[in-house]
Amino acid sequence: MTWSHNHFRNVTETVEPQYRTAARSNIGKAAMPLSRRTLLQGSLLCAAGMACAPSPALTQEPAELPTPDQRKQMAGLAADFMKAYDVPGLSIAIAIKGRPAYDEAFGVADRETGEALTPQHRFRIASISKPVTSTGIFTLVEAGKLRLGDYVFGSNSILGKDYPTTPTPQSLMSTGASRSYVEQITIEHLLTHTTGTWGNQFRDPMFMNQDMKHRELINWTLEHMPLTNPPGETYAYSNFGYCVLGRVIEKLTGQSYEQYIKNNVLKRCGVADMQIAGNTLSDRATNEVKYYSQTGGDPYRMNVARMDSHGGWIATPGDLTTLFVHIDGFKDTEQLLTDDSLRTMSTPSTANPRYAKGLFITANNNWWHSGLLDGTTTISVRTNGDFCWSAFTNTRSRDAGMSRALDQLVWQMTKAVPDWHPQKRA
Repeated sequence: MTWSHNHFRNVTETVEPQYRTAARSNIGKAAMPLSRRTLLQGSLLCAAGMACAPSPALTQEPAELPTPDQRKQMAGLAADFMKAYDVPGLSIAIAIKGRPAYDEAFGVADRETGEALTPQHRFRIASISKPVTSTGIFTLVEAGKLRLGDYVFGSNSILGKDYPTTPTPQSLMSTGASRSYVEQITIEHLLTHTTGTWGNQFRDPMFMNQDMKHRELINWTLEHMPLTNPPGETYAYSNFGYCVLGRVIEKLTGQSYEQYIKNNVLKRCGVADMQIAGNTLSDRATNEVKYYSQTGGDPYRMNVARMDSHGGWIATPGDLTTLFVHIDGFKDTEQLLTDDSLRTMSTPSTANPRYAKGLFITANNNWWHSGLLDGTTTISVRTNGDFCWSAFTNTRSRDAGMSRALDQLVWQMTKAVPDWHPQKRA
């Protein structure tokens, strides 16, 4: 049986790329990494007065683990990938039916010191932060604190008192519209990247005005980059939109974005070590890798902390695999969200049938997200069958094909273990 893979559109920006995917063959759910330490951590009740049942930690082993020979074959595939793209360190975690199956790291966390990479090392995950934020938004929907149709700016909105907007233009009033285009933006528009502007292809607000804090940047963007078309009609992958979603979470909960996600998403599935990244090398966290860019950019001259809700988390591949296992829609583990919420979260917009709400979607219902920053290339996947996995590296290659190759690598590594694919055996 031949496996097909996501097809990536080449990009050269220093921001998260848009990906177009082709449907994979029906091979089962894509695997995302779980660290054994993370999986054995106890679940904690969520905070902020929300009644949320904790999800049990993953403690069972799959029926078959890779044999020594199979692990050697998988390591060979990893070595070939690292050589091809000059990768210092590569970390991969795979889960099958919600249980840990493979958790391995290759290469170094720091080239200068020779520090060996381990599964416990943390990476900037870049735009895989978006499904984390989306999950947080849906916990608020389930708690009755938010609706996807709620307005974000303007009168009778979530952030209207914090961010003043221009009055409805006369040209719109003459058509009967009571709200300007920016005042028509809803939570769903932000989740699906359908505000129609603020994209990452040209003049991404999140990579401008690096010294501004969130409030200053949002006010500046509303003033200097107004919407010229009504939201909901076109897709434009927007880091800024997810930045605004972080501020929505803060407004509705009275907590920082980071603390809310830790209390109400991560702790519920036993993830304790994720945090928002620092910006400089001196801000490097415990067990965080060192980043290497091949594209001329400097990984330590970005305001990564300001990217919090669209690209600011650091995590192990095991952390993200654990999270995906708890939002994969299957019953192998207790889910963080209801079936209705997960169906809504994984339903794409009419503007882009390949992007839902914090997740890219293939035609045969695989879910995934990638991340790309100077010094970082990442991917997390949930397939439509048995697998969840994550694969992180501490470099960004000058070859734009690296993101696609990282995706293909893990699909190929799972083929090394025939028992993971019993339908393929004679």
